[in-house]
Amino acid sequence: MSTTATAPEREVRLAASVDRTVRLITTGKAAGETCAPDLAKGPWEFDAGPAGYGPGSSMGDVIPTGAPRQGALPAEYREASDAELHDRIRAAKATLGEKVVILGHFYQRDEVVQHADFTGDSFQLANAAMTRPEAEAIVFCGVHFMAETADMLSRPDQAVILPNLAAGCSMADMADESGVEECWEQLAEVYGDLAATDESGRVPVIPVTYMNSSAALKGFVGRNGGIVCTSSNARVVLEQAFERGQRVLFFPDQHLGRNTAKAMGVPLGQMPMWNPRKPLGGNSAAELADARVILWHGFCSVHKRFTVDQIERARAEHPGVQVIVHPECPMPVVDAADAAGSTDFIVKAIQAAPAGSTFAIGTEINLVQRLAAEHPEHEIFCLDPVVCPCSTMYRIHPGYLAWVLEELVAGRVVNRISVPDDVAEPARLALERMLAAKPPASVPVPAGSTIAQATDAAAARPATDPVPAATPAPAAAGA
Repeated sequence: MSTTATAPEREVRLAASVDRTVRLITTGKAAGETCAPDLAKGPWEFDAGPAGYGPGSSMGDVIPTGAPRQGALPAEYREASDAELHDRIRAAKATLGEKVVILGHFYQRDEVVQHADFTGDSFQLANAAMTRPEAEAIVFCGVHFMAETADMLSRPDQAVILPNLAAGCSMADMADESGVEECWEQLAEVYGDLAATDESGRVPVIPVTYMNSSAALKGFVGRNGGIVCTSSNARVVLEQAFERGQRVLFFPDQHLGRNTAKAMGVPLGQMPMWNPRKPLGGNSAAELADARVILWHGFCSVHKRFTVDQIERARAEHPGVQVIVHPECPMPVVDAADAAGSTDFIVKAIQAAPAGSTFAIGTEINLVQRLAAEHPEHEIFCLDPVVCPCSTMYRIHPGYLAWVLEELVAGRVVNRISVPDDVAEPARLALERMLAAKPPASVPVPAGSTIAQATDAAAARPATDPVPAATPAPAAAGA
């Protein structure tokens, strides 16, 4: 892969950089607003401080006791210039060759993504790693649950590395194993034997967990006849769950569960919320008996920021704008948008649209700003005018990537993520069920299609098809 880039490519990288945008805003060199001035600091400044998710969308969320902490990043990486870090990353990659594969989630800062061998959503990346059996190490530039999934799907002798152990996920942390086990026990008090079938052969409840959950919860689902879902196949998973169960317990994201079930015709009155801090989740036995989908009280702090007011403002200021949001957004936002879909869905919809289209996107700012830079034929902007990246994705910085790669060059593996066998075995079973729940393919869409047609086409590519990463930019692109 080339180590140099043309001037237009450098301009794309600069335009895609949320980190650069934050620096310009916080120094008064550009107009705009961020949700936290600390976003301009290096993530290592928060590694030794009080436990927390860090500045950004999750900064107000309560982090669980015992959440992974990152040790001190060596000073040489904290003090290195952007140009030096990029040079060191490229040099380490060249030395390691096929021994390492770097995965970059869509929500990673562009300074990291430009070094990735694959970019995509969490499950695409876990599968992308399986295409590199010769790799001794998989460096997952994402968050903790993603690295866990990659570890469960990779060979035992492959090391999965998370560059910053503090890159967790507040949504995933909103449902823990003990809380879900307690919920399961209380549901048994209402429904009786949860393994018993009715006259149609269905059990009282099927557990479904979103990919954005810990390996322990995936293991719980696997042990109890449930399944993992992605934002791409959530509907198919719910359909299959209803074939085997009278109702579904869906966690941790209430919004994906509600939006998916509502689109399937499930009445809102049959989707009670389960608050783990209250007996029966804050519901009556009668409400639970009538339930079709029990929604866990969890959410994504990135997607919770989007509002109907933002959509109305976008339509007023940009006539003809097409609004696409992620299904982790609250129901009123999804209802007001033109389309809702996964990160890959959004990417493919923009790629399929005719030149000159205008898009307002409701998802994480790093992906939105990158799409805007890579598609100058469109006008693309984030629904939320305040720059507020995912707190935990933002904990990954080129400094950490350079550190873990140079440690590999030296023969040392740091920040390895390993899932115990007793957890991994049932979790893999739930993941295999997810793999079998493929969303239906769509027909190709001609030029000039509507947003609905374009987004149907976006869903056609299998979720396991990784997106090749952009060509690495020269050192100056990290400025």
